[in-house]
Amino acid sequence: MGESDQIDTFTRFTRVSRETITSLKKYEEMLIKANESLNLIGKSTIPQLWIRHYLDSAQVIDFIDKNTNSMIDIGTGAGFPGLVLAILSKDRNMGINIKLVEKSKKKTKFLEKVNDELKLNVKIFNENIFEDKKKIVDDLIIARAFKPLQIILELIHKKAENWKKIFIFLGKSGKQELLQASKSWDIEYKQRMSVTSSDSLIIEISELKKK
Repeated sequence: MGESDQIDTFTRFTRVSRETITSLKKYEEMLIKANESLNLIGKSTIPQLWIRHYLDSAQVIDFIDKNTNSMIDIGTGAGFPGLVLAILSKDRNMGINIKLVEKSKKKTKFLEKVNDELKLNVKIFNENIFEDKKKIVDDLIIARAFKPLQIILELIHKKAENWKKIFIFLGKSGKQELLQASKSWDIEYKQRMSVTSSDSLIIEISELKKK
């Protein structure tokens, strides 16, 4: 699928304004340039960026509760999904306070440049979330291409307080990871097939307790 077809697909799915598409194109331009030295995303995924990364990230926007005040992306990398969701939430005037956490200083600097360029007002933290002492106190916790499910659940159990929802993007091994996790956790969740890959899932967790 060529880029113009991908942008059409993305626009149809997200119903964003032309101005938002312009912002995403600017992000794309900055990402491709920075990727030469920073290795933000796999080079083979660049030709399918609008589907593989943008649409994949954006697909949860309609599942975010309108009463959500704050969201944290706990291992954002190149800004997926957190930065894409920040761009879309600005388009929809959702008024969510968004935090991105990334342990790589170079990636954090790139994210700050995009944030400034697109005037997003996102808070970006250069931290290793496993070592940082602060609690996670946001309504919505999101993780995509971060760590195996078991590690994410353990982290949230130890560090997060008063959260309302957790969205976790799971790849090909997702069903197996869920099966394993259910042996040690009581998880109340909704499961959705990814719109970008029939091999992938997104789970929306509303309750999490250790067995």
